[in-house]
This record gives sequence, C-alpha cells and structure tokens, in this order.
Amino acid sequence: MISEKVRVDKWLWHARFFKTRTLAAKVVTGGHLRVNSRKTEKASTSVVTGDFLTFVKDKRVRVIKVVALGMRRGPANEAQLLYEDVSPVQEQDVSTPKFVGKGRPTKKKRRAIDKVQKSGA
Repeated sequence: MISEKVRVDKWLWHARFFKTRTLAAKVVTGGHLRVNSRKTEKASTSVVTGDFLTFVKDKRVRVIKVVALGMRRGPANEAQLLYEDVSPVQEQDVSTPKFVGKGRPTKKKRRAIDKVQKSGA
C-alpha cells in the first residue's frame, strides 16, 4: 500500500500560505519550518495527512494540521479545506503606539497654521 505524499513546499503553495512555490521553498530551506516538531531544511520533505507544520507567517506563529493533500492550487475556499489551523491565540501588543494622524499638513493648511500663530502672538 502506497501512502500519498506531497512535497512540503508544494503543499504550502497549494494551501495558499505563500504566493509562489519559490517563496515557500525559501522558508523551508531557511530553516523556518518544523514538520511534527522537527526542524526541516529541505523543500523536498514529504508531508502526509495528519502532519503538523509550524512556521512564522506575517509576524505570527502558525501551527497547521494537514487534513488533505491538494492536487492543484485552487481557489481560497478550496485551499482552506486542506488544513486545520490550531495556532495558539496571540494577544496584540498594546504597548506599541499606533500612528493615528493624517500625516504631514498640506501647504494650504501650513499657511493657515502660520496665520493663526502670527495673529495669536
């Protein structure tokens, strides 16, 4: 009995975690992926259903359970059927201030500010 296997870079691309297969391969060869808690650096590593993949994507640690192996890179709703996301819930860092301003004032607004400051002085 032959079990179905798919290369990990190809599976990550099919599941739409990365835009290109090359980007998926770079993450794997860079040593930023774990398959079943084991670090892997080969894009040719095979995955089967039931495997757990751990990697960082968009500054967030993702823990993914492989539910199915994709035969093609289909639409997003089809790709979401290939995995189950079991990532831990991460709290947002509230200590980092967010910029809420509108940016630099326009020339017209700067002139109005200068006019108000001169008249008030």
